[in-house]
Amino acid sequence: MSFLDNLENNLKTLESQEQGKEDAERQQRARASERARAQAAAPNAEELKNGPYTAELLRQAARVGHGMRLKVQIAWLGSTLRLEVRERRLELRPTPDGIVAAYLENNQETRTEPLDLKGSPEELVREWLSAVA
Repeated sequence: MSFLDNLENNLKTLESQEQGKEDAERQQRARASERARAQAAAPNAEELKNGPYTAELLRQAARVGHGMRLKVQIAWLGSTLRLEVRERRLELRPTPDGIVAAYLENNQETRTEPLDLKGSPEELVREWLSAVA
């Protein structure tokens, strides 16, 4: 191997190491930001998981869905509660500012709105299911 080939290989190695360090730093900053966001949303996530609003929402989803002859699929994805009927979804997502209700159709988010945990879960379910039937 000639001197120039060796020098070129060394330069390439240094460049890739520098780029690797930059990528690692960028990923570390992203993880720290995501962790801080999750910690800020933790009280709202806890309220969503264990609060009386969620229990009543799940009861109403089953009751109203049964009345409309629809099977409402319920899933927890991390701290997000997902209700699904056919191609329509309702996701309740905790954020640092509160809980957001996201309406999705065919995997496309159509709208979002803040969720009032003092409101009626039945109204939320009926509004969401009204377009399905």
